[in-house]
Amino acid sequence: MNSTSPADATRAVVQNFLTARLAGDTDRLTTLFADKVDWLLAENPVVPWIRPRSTAAECAAQAAELAAHTVPEDAGATLDAFLVDGHDAVLTGRVAGTVRATGKSFEGPFALRLTVEDGRITRHHLYEDGVSIAAACTPDADA
Repeated sequence: MNSTSPADATRAVVQNFLTARLAGDTDRLTTLFADKVDWLLAENPVVPWIRPRSTAAECAAQAAELAAHTVPEDAGATLDAFLVDGHDAVLTGRVAGTVRATGKSFEGPFALRLTVEDGRITRHHLYEDGVSIAAACTPDADA
């Protein structure tokens, strides 16, 4: 008999996701995402790493794309809350970084909703300060 509750299983997968995300482990992230993912991140055409995604490989690649376009030593995130209810988890905090191409920084709050089913992430909805990120990606007019 399996005594792991859905919330315990969700928490374990999300913790594994966070560890893999921080390590930039695309292969591990790919195994954590379901074959098809309900991905939501407001489209932002001036931000190269923000685009529609739906497959495990596309979702996992977002971490590498973000890393390729930002300065690693300036990247940071803080976690304020990690709430789990059954198959759903919500994380809130703040994210910051510097865009390589422009040298501009961004910083702001985020909320991430993940759903875990059968040990894999089926929903990834990220809400963040897209205006701040877009501004950091936009070169100055006089540059």
